Order: sequence, then C-alpha cells, then structure tokens
Amino acid sequence: MTTRERLYLFDTTLRDGAQTQGVDFSAADKRRIAEVLDDLGVDYIEGGYPGANDTDTEFFGSPPTLARARLTAFGMTKRAGRSTSNDPGFQAVVQSSAPAVCLVAKAWDYHVRVALGITNEENIAGVKESVEAVRGAEKESMIDCEHFFDGYKANPEHALAVAWTAYDSGARWVVLCDTNGGTLPHEIEAIVTEVTRVVPGAHLGIHTHNDTEQAVANTLAAVRAGCRQIQGTLNGLGERCGNANLTSLIPTLLLKPEFADRFEIGVSPEKLRKITTVSRLLDEILNRAPARQSPYVGESAFATKAGIHASAILKEPETYEHVRPELVGNQRRVLVSNQAGKSNVVSELERLGIKVPKSDERIGRLLDEVKSREALGYAYEGADASFELLARRLLGEVPEFFTVDSFRVIVEKRHNALGKFVTVSEASVRVLIDGESEPLWSVAQGNGPVNALDTALRKDLGRYQEHIRDVELVDYKVRILTGGTEAVTRVLVESRDKATGIRWSTVGVSANIVDASFEALTDAVTWKLLRDGARAT
Repeated sequence: MTTRERLYLFDTTLRDGAQTQGVDFSAADKRRIAEVLDDLGVDYIEGGYPGANDTDTEFFGSPPTLARARLTAFGMTKRAGRSTSNDPGFQAVVQSSAPAVCLVAKAWDYHVRVALGITNEENIAGVKESVEAVRGAEKESMIDCEHFFDGYKANPEHALAVAWTAYDSGARWVVLCDTNGGTLPHEIEAIVTEVTRVVPGAHLGIHTHNDTEQAVANTLAAVRAGCRQIQGTLNGLGERCGNANLTSLIPTLLLKPEFADRFEIGVSPEKLRKITTVSRLLDEILNRAPARQSPYVGESAFATKAGIHASAILKEPETYEHVRPELVGNQRRVLVSNQAGKSNVVSELERLGIKVPKSDERIGRLLDEVKSREALGYAYEGADASFELLARRLLGEVPEFFTVDSFRVIVEKRHNALGKFVTVSEASVRVLIDGESEPLWSVAQGNGPVNALDTALRKDLGRYQEHIRDVELVDYKVRILTGGTEAVTRVLVESRDKATGIRWSTVGVSANIVDASFEALTDAVTWKLLRDGARAT
C-alpha cells in the first residue's frame, strides 16, 4: 500500500476572515469557532494579532482549549531599526499564549523599498532575526511571504532569498501568499515548482486570495506543485473578494481521487459529514443568510428543478452529481416549479416526509396547482415552507390553527418626544383562534410596516405563543413582477427559530405589497405550528 503524504490545514477565519466587510467577531465568537474547527480536524487555527486590538488581546488572554489544533498568533516581523527584544508589537505576539507564531514578511522588493524604506539586505536580516526569536521562545515559527508571486515576477532573486532565509533560520513553514489574488493557476504551479528547488515542499504553504475567483484552483495548483500546508477560511471569508474557501477545499481533497489517493488530511470522512453544519454555523454566528449556491454546502448545491433531469437524478443520482450530498452533510433537493414534472413533486414530498405514490391523482392536481400559482407570480423553489403548506393543505393535513379577521397598517410622519421628525409604522392584527370564540387583537410598532405587522402577528397567538416565541424575521425580499400602477408584487420571507437555528422560507403574491408580505408572514407562523405539532383545538 502506497503511503500518502500529509497535507496540513491552516485556518485563518478568525484573523483574515475578520477583515471581511460587515464581520465583527467577539472574543466569545472566536472561541466558539475555534472549538468547531478543532473538532472538524484543522491543524492550525490563526486566532488573530495579540495586542493589536482589545478583542484579540482578550482572546489570547483566555484562549480556547483545543484537542488537536495548534493555536497560532499572527504578527509582523520586527520593525526595521529595532531589535526583536525592543519591538513591543513583536514581543506581544511572541509572548502570547499561542504555541505557534505566523509572521508576515515583505517578499516584493518594491514594498521593501517603498513601504519599509529599507534595503533588501536589511529586509532579509529582519526575517532571519524574527524567526530566530520565535524559535528562541520555543514556539513553532512560520513566515507568510506577502505578495510573494508579484515579488517573484518582479525580482525572483529577492523573493526566493526571503523564502530561503526563513527556512534556513528554522521556520517550520514558509507560506507563499498571493496577496492581491491576481495570479492564475498555471503561474502558481510554475512558480511553486521553482520555489521547491530552494525550499522543500514539506515546508511550503500556500495562501491565496479570491480576487479573480481562482483561490481554490490556485491552492490546488500549489499542492500539485509541492506545497503541503493549505491556508484558507471557512466560507471563503476575507477582505475584498475573500480567501481560499476551506469548505470547498476540504471536500475536494477528501473526495477527488487525484488528491485523496495521494494525500491525507486531519479531517476524517466522518467529520466531513459535519462540514455543511460548520459552514452554516458560521453564518448563524455572523447573522447572515447562508449562500445557497456555495459548492458542497449550499442549499442549492444538489438541487435541480428541470423535470427531465429530476426524473433521471432520482434513478441514477451518481451520473448527475459529482459527489453524493450525504458525504458532506448536505441533501439532494428536487425543486418544484413551473418547469417541474411529477418526479420533482414526488421527490420533494418524500424529502418533507410525505409518502404519496407517483400514481396518486393528487400528485397531478398538486403539480397543476403549482404551475397555476406560479403563473400568478408565486415561486416555490425559494419558498419550501409555503410549498409544504400547499401540498399538505391539498392532502388535508393542515389544521386551521387561526384565521385573520382583519389587519391594518398605519405609516405616519410626526414629531417624537425629542422633537425629531420621524416615520412611525404601527400595525394591528385581529385573529380568531380555532375553537375559541373571542378574537385576539394585537397592536405593535416596528421598523417599517412589514416589521410592525410581523411583530403584531406574533405578539399574542394565545395557546400557540410558546411555539413562536423564538421565531424572528431574518430576510425579506421584494420583486415587482409586472410594471405600471397595478404591478404584481412577490415577497419572499425567511424566518428563523433562534432556539434551534432552523430557517424556513415562505412566499406571498399580491398587487399590494403589504398584503403579499402578510401572506408570507402568516405562512411562516402556520408552518412553525405545523412543524411543532401544535394542537389545533
């Protein structure tokens, strides 16, 4: 049996990923993510820059307990003109609780001259002294060669000298960075091949950015050429266009024979089945909707809505899917739309736990109803909860938990108590609970008419309140389907149960945007009651 080479996974979500616009991790967030990464099987977790900000200082002051991954502190090589012992920023990194240190060094002579204002020789000396100081502190040393590929193209002698000096001084890993994300795969492979003539591949890492949508391809090209450490982030987080996406790279390394037959990684096939959950957990922490079309882990990664393809997928899924979705913890989805056939409908019903044979006449009726409603503007491939309600209602499986007797929305511009001229939205909803004679009337204000309606609807549903206490509206999309003053509006609403993290989507259509919104909101509440098995009478 041929021995496979080991690849090492280095996650930089907590540092590089934190540079993503709109991302702001707390120290508690970082600890939770680090623990999840450790359980997944990542080898290194870069926690941030000790001393650079309060969050990173707090994180390294009370680091998570990791079972296998090595916590890594990020920093800069020593400042020019100072010794390593007289550089407070450098010392904050070296003296942190992390057992490993990754320092960024200039590998492009242009940056050495313009940004640092020193000579190439002084830059090389700084790399050597920094690596030796990290080793002297009995920590694992790594050097990130910033803008390495641009530097190599401009002055290969200096770029290689930086890499070799880091390795010769005792760095465990010399990481080649495509910092601006502009290098292409064939260039990466050619340049890494040349670097391996100076630094052994067993000591080389690759860190790519995604500015040309090539980060994953560039990483795999670097592995082919000899790099044995892979740096990236969960969900491809990172500044500008992001970093190499570990949620794409890890399944590729484990499931594609070209890599799986040659290499092994710390993530086992069993842990790989958690990667979809890990991806979505990060989105939950960031309070972001998961990207539906993300490779491997996205909700649409194994979805189709074409009738002829749906029928074939159900018979021979392996010929239409490049990997089996369950290997990455995802699931196959055959969507229902106006392009659907009976196979789509049957498959979706089975996914929802509804067993109805394809020969059942109600399947045809449901398909006709879907197509009829989509002709009016409904879209069920993006509103699975509304489709489930539609199907179960046709099958007589949805109790009438409540009926809306009336609702009203008022939007008013007025002066508030502080004298500011503000817009106030207020909604009132009157509902009748099945089996009860007295209606419930709720009034609420909100940040806009839809938020006010949502708050009022969920404010008091009597005996059902316990089921919707943790439900919140997390996404709201509007599309105008026809022009003119009588335009038809489609509203898609995504809801979430804060207690369980479960998300579901509903749709409403009307010439009135508020009416369409309220239809989607009532579907969202009804679906939650149905899912929880709420008692109707």
